[in-house]
Amino acid sequence: MNDPVAPLLVLAWGNPSRGDDALGPLLAERLQVHAEAASMAGRVEVLTDFQLQVEHALDLVGRERVLFVDAALDLAEPFTVRPLQAARGGGIGSHALAPEAVLQVYEDLHGHAPPASTLLAIRASAFELGTAPSAEALADLDLAIAWACRWLSGEPIAEEVSA
Repeated sequence: MNDPVAPLLVLAWGNPSRGDDALGPLLAERLQVHAEAASMAGRVEVLTDFQLQVEHALDLVGRERVLFVDAALDLAEPFTVRPLQAARGGGIGSHALAPEAVLQVYEDLHGHAPPASTLLAIRASAFELGTAPSAEALADLDLAIAWACRWLSGEPIAEEVSA
């Protein structure tokens, strides 16, 4: 018998060994701790990977809401948030996918729209192999985590945010 699927999914990606690219997995780790402290066990699942893959479409099954989290270059603000829609392209034949392509794979497999999905992009600038995240990126991460905690709790928040 399968365990019930948590209605909320946080799907973060990035390479913890490449400086600011670690922001997605770091947010996921801290959000998991927050969810446990807030007695949200069973309501939230947190997954991390180095990059998005076609198989991640299967992780969306049975979810109410999904938060995709990644580090992003060239952001003027500490983080941005925007709703996601399924879209073709984004490298479905390649080794990595855009979140929109993962949503499209879900739609193609299941014949209906994917769960409500949001992208949280955290400002990043340094991706050198073997380095730690920059102090600036870690400060931006703290702001993004505060927003993500509100998302988890279901507080009404703007769909598009620049902080």
